[in-house]
Amino acid sequence: MLGSPRRESLTARLVLPVVGLVLAGVLLNVAFSAWLATRRAAAAAREQQARVATALASTRVALSPAVLDALFALTGSHFVVWDTAGRQAGLSSLPADHLADTGNATWAAAVEAGQITFGGVRYRLGRAQATGVRPETVLVLTPEKPVLAAALETVWPVLAVAAATLGLLVPLSLWMTRSLATRITAVERHVERIAAGDFGQQLPAGSGADEVARLAAGVNRMSATLQELRTSLVAGERQRLLGQLAAGFAHELRNAITGARLAIDVHARRCSGTGAGRADDSLAIAARQLAIVEEEVRGLLALGRPTEAARGPVAVDDLLAAVRDLTAPRCEHAGVRLECELPTGITLEGRPESLRAALVNLALNGIEAAGRGGLVRLTGTAAHGQAALAVEDSGPGPAASIHDVLGDPFVTTKPEGIGLGLAIAKAVAEEHGGALSWERGPRHTRFAIVLPAETLAASSQQHLIQPPT
Repeated sequence: MLGSPRRESLTARLVLPVVGLVLAGVLLNVAFSAWLATRRAAAAAREQQARVATALASTRVALSPAVLDALFALTGSHFVVWDTAGRQAGLSSLPADHLADTGNATWAAAVEAGQITFGGVRYRLGRAQATGVRPETVLVLTPEKPVLAAALETVWPVLAVAAATLGLLVPLSLWMTRSLATRITAVERHVERIAAGDFGQQLPAGSGADEVARLAAGVNRMSATLQELRTSLVAGERQRLLGQLAAGFAHELRNAITGARLAIDVHARRCSGTGAGRADDSLAIAARQLAIVEEEVRGLLALGRPTEAARGPVAVDDLLAAVRDLTAPRCEHAGVRLECELPTGITLEGRPESLRAALVNLALNGIEAAGRGGLVRLTGTAAHGQAALAVEDSGPGPAASIHDVLGDPFVTTKPEGIGLGLAIAKAVAEEHGGALSWERGPRHTRFAIVLPAETLAASSQQHLIQPPT
């Protein structure tokens, strides 16, 4: 099994290169400054010796210990008189112990090398010719600063600025990268949750508008889109399975209903000849009940597969009257008062069987919800750019727990319900380009199949009341 990939810190990858570049720049600057300081110190020593040699060559004053000491005080360089035999003549501004410890051979070697050391101090050694009363050769000893001291004197400002810069840069970089890493880590974890199938959560919207904020917003949109796609996929798969189940069940049930109705018709014809069934309307009631079941089967067929019936004009008055006649026996048995507001004068373009089946399902739901002593009302209206076929009942309305999923298949709170009535009504409404809506008023619950104005026949356009612009 492959191991998990090694995680690298974003803070380290951002801060360490920056700090490394700053340190490299500081070291290069220090090295260059030290080299430049050394060259400048050597050049300054040579220039000072040249000025001293020029001064000695132009002066007419005889050299004496007092004069040499005065020159030392003015120039900072020591002077040693060098005789014509190549020896130190004893006249010097150096301390006596330095002269006592240095022989002529050492002086000769120093003259050749151009440098000599006294008391831990290194001197650059040059020669000058004094043109005084007694022309003499003078050795000029110009002290050289140590390379390290000269370099440190030059580079310490650079080091101080670099230290202050790093002291501010490192904490600031750490804070900024940690903040950035925290935001990126939140996006990373959210993406991992999305990859695991959890689309419900959303990253909090940040106040910035940088790349990470836009990335988080994009991930949020992706999560919401995936959630919608999954919901749609699950609903589509459920709808497909439901359609297959409903189509098979409805086909078998419709065959059984057709056989039952034929048997009732045959029995009614036989009884009509003998007069035994003239005063008994039980066969008519049974036929009506079978008609209701047949409408429900039509609804299942509409839910299971798109109907092939062509659209045509549908008189809403006839449609509501048919629903009223089909559901009146059920209302009478349940003790529910049924009202149907006619006439409406509205004509639709649609499939009458599908619309009738959908309204029958809504009416049967309303009868169960209203209960004994309740009221169910059938209405049809055309207003505000749309038509509505509605069923109102005096029941308490759907439970709050299923408000968000009303119309989904198998969603119900009835002990013996299967949750297909509203699913059928919703499918029929969407088939006609509309939607199923519902609302809970102070004394009634209203479910409506809301259809667009395009479904209204030209003669019904006068019923529309356009909203104010």
